[in-house]
Amino acid sequence: MTKTFSISDLSKEFDVTTRTIRFYEAEGLLAPTRDGQKRIYSDQDRVNLKLILRGKRLGFSLSESKALIELYDPASGNAKQLSTLLEKIEQQRSLLAQQLVDIELMQVELDEAEIRCREAFSNANK
Repeated sequence: MTKTFSISDLSKEFDVTTRTIRFYEAEGLLAPTRDGQKRIYSDQDRVNLKLILRGKRLGFSLSESKALIELYDPASGNAKQLSTLLEKIEQQRSLLAQQLVDIELMQVELDEAEIRCREAFSNANK
């Protein structure tokens, strides 16, 4: 028997709102079946949600996560999916490295502005 999940099961497991899950469904990332008004999520939906949330933590856009999910092909050993994921990881690392440089420069500029401001303040109070 295949394991299924309710929207509240997934919401609790992944600590997201049911609204978030419905959003991913509306975006075509999850495809629950229905029993009347009740949504029934498959194990594949659960895995997709896990991948979406992991992608979000890694800084991937929703469209990037969707593209990665669509590349799922166990018959090929998921070679294309894994190759694409490695490219995305490399891009994200590069972006983060640049952001670190930008942050360090901003900290230097803030330090310099603070020194000038304190000197001006000190001179004004003499």
